[in-house]
Amino acid sequence: MMVYPAIDLKRGLDGRCRCVRLRQGRADAETEFSDDPASVARRWAEAGADWLHVVDLDGAFEGRPVNADTVREIAGAVADPHPSLSLEGSGIARLQVGGGIRDDAAAEGLLDGIGVARVVVGTRGLEDPEWLRGLCRRYPGRIAGGIDARDGRVAVEGWTRDSGVDAVDAARALEGCGVAAVVFTDIATDGMMRGPNIEATARMAAALSAPVIASGGVSTLEDVRRLAGLPIEGMIIGRALYDGTVDLGAALRVARGG
Repeated sequence: MMVYPAIDLKRGLDGRCRCVRLRQGRADAETEFSDDPASVARRWAEAGADWLHVVDLDGAFEGRPVNADTVREIAGAVADPHPSLSLEGSGIARLQVGGGIRDDAAAEGLLDGIGVARVVVGTRGLEDPEWLRGLCRRYPGRIAGGIDARDGRVAVEGWTRDSGVDAVDAARALEGCGVAAVVFTDIATDGMMRGPNIEATARMAAALSAPVIASGGVSTLEDVRRLAGLPIEGMIIGRALYDGTVDLGAALRVARGG
C-alpha cells in the first residue's frame, strides 16, 4: 500500500506560494507549515515516499492552475536524473497533482509540460464525462478521479458547492470513464486529526474495481493500520506528518506490511 504525503499549495498576501493545511477545506482555516514547498518535497522523498500528493488550493478555488511554477520546482526537487538507476528511498518521488484541472490545457501543462506522473480531475470530470473519457484515452494510467464528499454527497469547485450527487454513484461514473484511480476525500475528517472515515472508505472501495486512495483524518499510526486493512491502493497523509504525530518512515513500514 502506498503512502502519499500531502503538499497543499496556497499563496499568501505577499504572493509567495506556501505549504499549508486547511481544516475541512475551508480557506479561512489555514495553517502554514513552510514557505519552501520544494524543500518539503525533498524531505518526504528522502524519508522514503515514492509518491507525493500535491494540491494547488488556489487553483481549486479559481478553477485553473495557479501555482504551476511551484509544482515545477517540486518536480525538479524530486525528479530522477537517471531513471534506470532509481532505488526506493533514494529521494526520488512521482507527483500526483490536483486542483483546478478543468480543461485540456491545464492537464497538458502538468502532464506534458512539467512531467507529473498523474493528475487528479474533480469538478470538470464529474460534469463532463465525455471530456474525462477522452483525457483518459490520451493519457492512459495517468488520470485519477477526485471524489470529495461531505455527508455522503460530492462537493465541487474547491469544496465550496454541494453537487447533491451521491459520492459512490459519482465514483462509479468516474470509473466508467477510465480513470486509473479514485482519490476519495472525506471532507468532515480532512485536517481535523480525528481519524479517517473507515466506514465510508470501505464502502467506496467495495463499490469500485478501480483502485481507491483514501484521504482525510489520518492522525496516528493506528489510523494507518486501520486503512492498511482495507482493500485500497493507498492513503494520503497531511497534517499528521507536519505536526509530527505520525512519522513518515513508520507509516511507510506499516503500510508496506512491516
